[in-house]
Amino acid sequence: MSWRKIPMKFPGTCIVCNEKIEVNEIGLWAKGLGVKHEKCSEVKELKCAVCNGPAGCQNCEFQDNCDIEKVSQLCICKKCSGEKNPFESYQKSIKKKLPLLNLNT
Repeated sequence: MSWRKIPMKFPGTCIVCNEKIEVNEIGLWAKGLGVKHEKCSEVKELKCAVCNGPAGCQNCEFQDNCDIEKVSQLCICKKCSGEKNPFESYQKSIKKKLPLLNLNT
């Protein structure tokens, strides 16, 4: 799937930073994936979905198989994954960031 540079006809929300992309602003769009700012397309390091710090992409065990352009932006860092109940922390964080998912646990 390739990203297309388009002038926004409708306001949108960037899938990388969760900030608004305004009408007539240039955004990158991919069918089925969403839109993102041009500046956000240059991300080389993902943020941890729990602590919002760097996810540690440079030292990740999956670095050789990971394509940052195609993977979920909801990664978790080693520090947070080593905490007590990391999945629970991850779920709580995702519920806050994406309330429209209406996740029930």
